Formats: sequence, structure tokens, C-alpha cells
Amino acid sequence: MKFLVIGLGSMGKRRIRCLKALGVQDVAGYDPRADRRAEVKERYGITVYDDFDHAVKTFSPAAFVVSVPPDRHHHYLDIAAENRIHFFVEASVVDTGFDQLKRKLAAVPIVAAPSATLLFHPAIAQIKEIVASGRLGKISNILHHSGQYLPDWHTYERVSEYYVSNPATGGGREIVPFELSWLTKVFGFPDRVCGNFRKTIEIEGADQIDDTYNMLLDYTGFLASVTVDVVSRHASRRLLVNGEFGQLIWDWDDNCIRIFNPAGSEWETIPYDMGEAAPGYNQNIGESMYIEEIRSFIAAIEGKAAFPNDMENDHRVLKLLYAVEEADRTSSYVRVEN
Repeated sequence: MKFLVIGLGSMGKRRIRCLKALGVQDVAGYDPRADRRAEVKERYGITVYDDFDHAVKTFSPAAFVVSVPPDRHHHYLDIAAENRIHFFVEASVVDTGFDQLKRKLAAVPIVAAPSATLLFHPAIAQIKEIVASGRLGKISNILHHSGQYLPDWHTYERVSEYYVSNPATGGGREIVPFELSWLTKVFGFPDRVCGNFRKTIEIEGADQIDDTYNMLLDYTGFLASVTVDVVSRHASRRLLVNGEFGQLIWDWDDNCIRIFNPAGSEWETIPYDMGEAAPGYNQNIGESMYIEEIRSFIAAIEGKAAFPNDMENDHRVLKLLYAVEEADRTSSYVRVEN
């Protein structure tokens, strides 16, 4: 099976590594930037193209892996749908014709796999099982914080040189769907939301972006408070879930989940193995979850199992982001379509 990786920036290179780790031999790459093509050709030994149409015609891929900036996703997804080419695409941040794309996809027998990387994180997979089992009892409230420092993402280039400096696709805004994709799989979609998003500090090259999002998700029966930012000088991801039978705490720095059992007044520690991170990446961002995500995409193409995310769900998550932004602009709660 042939895979064409579209976009050879940091995520495109990561997806190539994933395919290679899974033993996939027929991989090619496309990027208009000569420096990226040269780096990928030297590092991974794959064929690279500077012309997209020529790449598709010459290489004849069975699947696209779309790792371009979010505001350009739709161009390649439309081509995939029109040519019945399976595709994997990084998480959506902007709605550039989602409804039209979904109508096209409904008429063609291809796998459309929007990224949901954190569903493959070993801690989150276990948290999902724990919550679904009812072990914590009825959920009362949830606190979640995801923080990173934007200039640390790409230490080899300025923030102004890639898409995170674009207000529509960058900064804290890009990470919100990344977190909501797994939170909604674990806890479901809320009934209504309110929130705020702001530029709170100065980051060189990111003059126009909002660096912090605060969200209150109202599930009627319980509440979730979620903060996502790109101003945290130490990359962090922390979750606290209060249930009637226990409390769950996860801090990704600890490599374990902790559950408090009030009956015995004791904490249970559930360790997990994150695996190795690629050179230059935070130790908590192991390659294994990205590899498992691409493995799941391949399995879906082969008809072995459905990919755990789809375009309809991806669109719902994006609408949730838009609802939070509307809530801030109108100083009100916004109902969520369910």
C-alpha cells in the first residue's frame, strides 16, 4: 500500500517515522519547500516531490497523510474524496467547507481518519476505561489543564515563520480541539458552554494570537473546567475527576494515574509506560501513541477495525471550539448541538 505524506514539516516527518516504524515501505512525500524535501530525502530515504499533481499521477498513492497547516486541509481532502483515496488528516482548527466535504465522503467508500492522537495515550486509554466502568460513580466535576510554551514547539524556527502565528490556526486555538477530541470521547459532549480566550503575554512573532482559552463545559449533571494555553514555561497536562465513589488524578509528569478510594482512605497508583520520545521532543510526548494512531488508520483501510474518530465527530469538536468563542463574544452560555 502506497502512502503520500503531504506536508513535510514537523508533523509530516513524524508521520513518516510512524509509517517506517510499522514497516511500510512505499512512502513518498510532497512539499513545495526545497529545504524540507532535501531534509526528508536525506533523513528517511524516500522519494519527494515538488509538484502535488505530479506526485499523485506518478506515485499513485492508495492513501494521503495530510500534515499541512489547518487552513489548507480542505484542498487535499476534497481531492482525496474526488479520487477515492483514503486519508488521514491532522486535527481540524478551522471550518473550511466541512458540510460539503461530509456529503462527498458519504458517497465514496474510503477511510477518512481525522487525528485523535491522545486517544492512543496509554493514560487516557485507561482513564476512558475507568470512567466507563463506573468505578468513580457519578461524576461531579472535572478540572483539566493543558499548557505549553509556544516558542518551544519549533526551537529551530521562529514562531512567525509557520502557521502557529496565524490567529485562525495557531496559538492556544490549535490545541483546544486536540484536548476536546479526547475529553469528549471520555465524558461526552456538554449541553452548553461558556468561556474566554485572550492574548495575555507577549510572544515574539505571535502578536495577533490568543494564548489562553478558559472553558466551562456544562453537562447538566456535572461540570468540567478546561484551560488550554501556550504560555506555560513547563509543558504540563493535568486532570482531576471528582466522582461520588472516588477521585482520579493524572499528571503526565508522574507517568501514573492515581485513584483515591474513600472506603479505605488510600490511594491506588496505576503506572503506565509512555515509551521513548523522538530527539528534541518533550519526554511526555512519546512516539508510541503516534505510531498506534497510524497503525489504526492502516487497520481501518484493511477493514480490520474502524478508526476511533471520524469527520462527523471532528466537526462536532470544532463546533464546540466555535461555541466557546461565541460565548466569550456574547458574554453568555451557548447551547451545543447534540
